[in-house]
Amino acid sequence: MLQRLIFERIEQRVLVGTIAFLASMALVGWLAINEGGRMASFEVQYTARSIERGAALFAVNCSECHGPNGLGGAGVAPALNSPHLFGHDYLAVYDRELITLEQERNNPATTAERVTEIDARMQELQNERQNVINQINTVVEAKPGGYDPENPSRLDDLAWAGSLRAFVLTTLIHGRPVSANYWPRQMSAWSQTAGGPLRMDQLEDLTTYILNWDRGDNWTLDDLAAVNQFPIKPVDPSTVVASDVQVIVPGLTDANANPEQLDYAAIDAELANYTGDPQNGQTLYNGALGCAGCHLNAAVAPVTEGTWTRVQELRLQDPANAGLTGEQYLEHSILHPNEYLAPGAPTGGSYPGGVMTPNFASRLSYQDLADLVAYLKTQDQPLP
Repeated sequence: MLQRLIFERIEQRVLVGTIAFLASMALVGWLAINEGGRMASFEVQYTARSIERGAALFAVNCSECHGPNGLGGAGVAPALNSPHLFGHDYLAVYDRELITLEQERNNPATTAERVTEIDARMQELQNERQNVINQINTVVEAKPGGYDPENPSRLDDLAWAGSLRAFVLTTLIHGRPVSANYWPRQMSAWSQTAGGPLRMDQLEDLTTYILNWDRGDNWTLDDLAAVNQFPIKPVDPSTVVASDVQVIVPGLTDANANPEQLDYAAIDAELANYTGDPQNGQTLYNGALGCAGCHLNAAVAPVTEGTWTRVQELRLQDPANAGLTGEQYLEHSILHPNEYLAPGAPTGGSYPGGVMTPNFASRLSYQDLADLVAYLKTQDQPLP
């Protein structure tokens, strides 16, 4: 029997077994040593795929308001691809050195000669720092919204104590209903748990994509200049969108908005006394009210082009709109956007409800509403 073994002598078998054991241990050790690198590589690949998925979601759901490159839509929504969101401080390099010099200057052991040198350097730094502030102010002075080089963090503006990732993700989940007080329309909740259209994994991908814009310490003044819209601080009452003419229903806010209770017969009768100005309607639509942000394409709301044609040839043929004129359909669609959810969404079925703010009755005067209707009636391109 022993003659059939590869190693007949017991000493040889012990030696081979020992070598095999040591080789196995070396292999296990090598795998353990390289596990961190393998996991890091896996994480990089996973993050890259998440960014790709997030980019596709952003293009469809977010770019209409925040811009295709995340630089913001003027009068519509703030930039996300911005040093402000990521809290980049252009003055930090000067402040750090100034603090260090101040501490050295206050040290009793510092000689008078060194104090003189410190004072000269601190004055030089102060001049350089002010020069940067002047450059920043020149860059942002014509930009809508607000940016303060002395307080460059969006999270600090909002007194947010958590991480940036948590801020972005929770904002996507819950939306920002009160933002209708200072933007043309509020940011709606995007999570399915809050009535929105996206799953949690999709919101995670969106967050990863947005955070991918961070340049760390490599933000430049050119990046600041590229921003189209800075955030608006909620505490600034001058930013509230309101007509200088008496609105249709005073006091209606997102907190108490109940468009079902509006007296549409009375509104229709009163509106008949106004002649709409389509030019002003277009200005409101594309500017102060930011309607074009969502109606720019057919991703989250019906496209503007061909609106009046669809009203006449499609919407009024639906039994749900029986008894309405085209003008009344548009009025109701603006004042009570969830009353009728228009079909034709790219994903099939109707467009989602809860996206368009329900408080336009408190933000528009009768003249504003007449102007918007007059503008939308010009959108009478033939259907394909």
